[in-house]
Amino acid sequence: MKLDDIYQFFKQPPPVYLSKEVAVCYVLYTLVEKGDSYGTALIQSIETDYPLYRLSDTVLYSALKFLEDDGIISGYWKKVEGRGRPRRMYHVVPEKDELAKDLSKLWLTYLQDESTFEKSSKSRK
Repeated sequence: MKLDDIYQFFKQPPPVYLSKEVAVCYVLYTLVEKGDSYGTALIQSIETDYPLYRLSDTVLYSALKFLEDDGIISGYWKKVEGRGRPRRMYHVVPEKDELAKDLSKLWLTYLQDESTFEKSSKSRK
């Protein structure tokens, strides 16, 4: 390793994998803002909308199960155009909409906190 490698790491950091707690907030944010979605689309969405972040299948489906078990979201099967088999779609349960919105704000807070960290580490160079 060289000193330049350290600077390069902070200029182009590797993607950050979300924890289950953060994934719950991201999923709710996406469902509140964009509407119903399925697992693969949620993973693709984070890679497109937030390129510094990644969401593993394991963490995503653990977060979805948690939200479904707690009654915040529910799932249903739907044939998605251009896809061979039906997809398990998820949506926020109307009675839990306020809770979902409240938790989804934590995703924005997380992004802001991460951004503040990035800016402070860049200013030290």
